[in-house]
Amino acid sequence: MSRKRRPTAADFPLAAVPAEVAVPMLPHLEAAAVEMVAEIQGLVPEYARPPESRYGRRMRWAVEETVRQFVDAIGRPGMEWEKVTGIFEEIGAYEARQGRSLDGLQTAIRVSGQVACRRFIKDARRLDWSLDTLGQITESLFVFLERIAAGAGQGYARAQGELAGERERFRRRLRDLLVMDPPASAEAIEEVARSAGWPVPRTLAAVAVAVRPDADEPVPVLPPMFLADWDAAEPYLICPDPDGPGRDRMRTALKGTRSAAIGPAVPPARAAMSLRWARRGLALVERGVLPGKEPLRCLDHLPSLVAAQSEELLDLALDGRLAPLMKLPPHRRDALSRTLLTYMECRDNAVAAAERLLVHEQTVRYRIRRLEETLGGVMLDSDRRIELLLLLHHLVRLAPGDRRLSPGGA
Repeated sequence: MSRKRRPTAADFPLAAVPAEVAVPMLPHLEAAAVEMVAEIQGLVPEYARPPESRYGRRMRWAVEETVRQFVDAIGRPGMEWEKVTGIFEEIGAYEARQGRSLDGLQTAIRVSGQVACRRFIKDARRLDWSLDTLGQITESLFVFLERIAAGAGQGYARAQGELAGERERFRRRLRDLLVMDPPASAEAIEEVARSAGWPVPRTLAAVAVAVRPDADEPVPVLPPMFLADWDAAEPYLICPDPDGPGRDRMRTALKGTRSAAIGPAVPPARAAMSLRWARRGLALVERGVLPGKEPLRCLDHLPSLVAAQSEELLDLALDGRLAPLMKLPPHRRDALSRTLLTYMECRDNAVAAAERLLVHEQTVRYRIRRLEETLGGVMLDSDRRIELLLLLHHLVRLAPGDRRLSPGGA
């Protein structure tokens, strides 16, 4: 199928119509414009404005000027397309800036053409035009309408591109504003969010994402509700409504990509805090301390995150608080430490601990008795239970260097 050829001046036969044909039409141009405006406003609700309003006056001027441009071209070589299409480029751009589609404007152009056709047919009878003259005028009208519609489309597309660029600039500004520390005010966030076209959610979560190993690796395609900085030294994104539909969309978007950690849900003004915890969670994923197959929810791993913030202090406390345990050979210390931590996490239930450790419950009971002998009253002191849990969690899950226990083993 051949491509449709763009109309040119050679396709516009109005210049061949005798110039005197236009003279009797000149007194009726205003009435024609009024009729067109009335029909347009009857069919396009968003254009139905009071005649004396600024919008109403501008609309009537545009219609009158368009009608005049067409009639003035009768009998004149070289149609001044730039002038008339320029009007409609601006109208198309205005429609884009108002957030409307081109449907209303296209309807207005079509309706105006229908009114013009009816009036030309009446004029042909009234002024005794030949069929050739009427044919040349109506053929030129179709070309004219196509050209001004194309101008409107060009203006609309240009404005949409400008608006998209402007919105993207505001989205980047909003993204940076949300993670500022100290945080920006709620009013500042609301203002920039409006300009970015981003509905401010009740809560959001920051997501820390692992750095791309290859700079050419494509970034995930995310819905527009997400704000992302993939080029940051520590990439991240902002997820609105993380405990609602936003959570599923985020997991779908990140599935199969790099490691990621999801910070706690917070009000928008506290996004920087959510990002701090997300980055701490991601650091533990990258150390192999926490699982990284799926995006990690930081709130599901509170003990590891809390202990990780005090590693130096906990490491120093091990030799003092758990001295008898630390003096044991590594393999015995490994088994006893894991057993005690799991036993305490299972609320001192030997059966549940055995299931998690994949050993017999009698093995758990034996090890607990050995621990009671080794640690003495430490295990029975309720005031030190939280301290003991933190120390064991640090020793089993986080302890660096030669104190780090083997990754498996019960």
